[in-house]
Order: sequence, then structure tokens, then C-alpha cells
Amino acid sequence: MRVKQISVFLENKSGRLADVTKPLGQNGINIRALSIADTTDFGILRLIVNKPEEANRILRNEGFMVSETDVIAVEVPDEPGGLAGVLEILEQAEINIEYLYAFVGGSTKEALVIIKVEDCEGAIQALQAKNIRVLEGAEVYSL
Repeated sequence: MRVKQISVFLENKSGRLADVTKPLGQNGINIRALSIADTTDFGILRLIVNKPEEANRILRNEGFMVSETDVIAVEVPDEPGGLAGVLEILEQAEINIEYLYAFVGGSTKEALVIIKVEDCEGAIQALQAKNIRVLEGAEVYSL
């Protein structure tokens, strides 16, 4: 139920984001979701892609500092309070959330949220016990 996220450490300067996305596109890597957090000098680009191992290899060969992280992908009702309900489940299970970002997947009526937690297995169990759908990595990669 875990999803592989690629994180890329980038200098905060013009063209660096294009420098990452161009070789991915040239090699048939499709970006499914992304988030970027920046400071004045540096940023961390977080990517969910269709082929995480290949993306990792390509970006390392291009000279980028890359890491892989396990995250979970959760279907959240696309309605007011939908995210709050999911987050409340994690709070009750005492699961710490490090960060999250969302995207809309295809024809689904649900929003998809990528969540980085300290305890993936505990989060998955808590969410599934409350009938919250946690997506398999392969399913997310193919969206």
C-alpha cells in the first residue's frame, strides 16, 4: 500500500525545475503529482511518477541529489470536511503527519492525497479500519 515518492534537492534558480522535468519526459516518465517546498536558496521537489526506480536512476545520472521516500495515497471525499475526517482518523491513532499534498485523479469523484507519516503501516491500518481507501502504488503510478 506504500507509494514511492522521488525527492529532488534543487537550487532555487531559474531553469532548475525544467532541468528535472525535461529528462524525465524524454525517457517516458510521467509525473502523476508533485509538490515543491522552497527557501531562498534551495527547494525540495517531491514527485510521484509512473516509474519511480527509473526516474531515480535518470535524475541521479543527470547529477541531481535524489532520495526515495515511502508515502501513502489516500482517497478523500471531495466535499467540505472530507480531508478533515481523514486527518481526524490519523490524529486519533496518534499518527504524526510530516507533510501532505493533493491532486485529482482522472474520473474519480474523490480527491487523492499523498501523505508522509512517521508510521505508514499504522496509518494504513487506522484508515482502512474506518473504510478509507488507501491506494496501491501501482494504481497511483497508472493514474
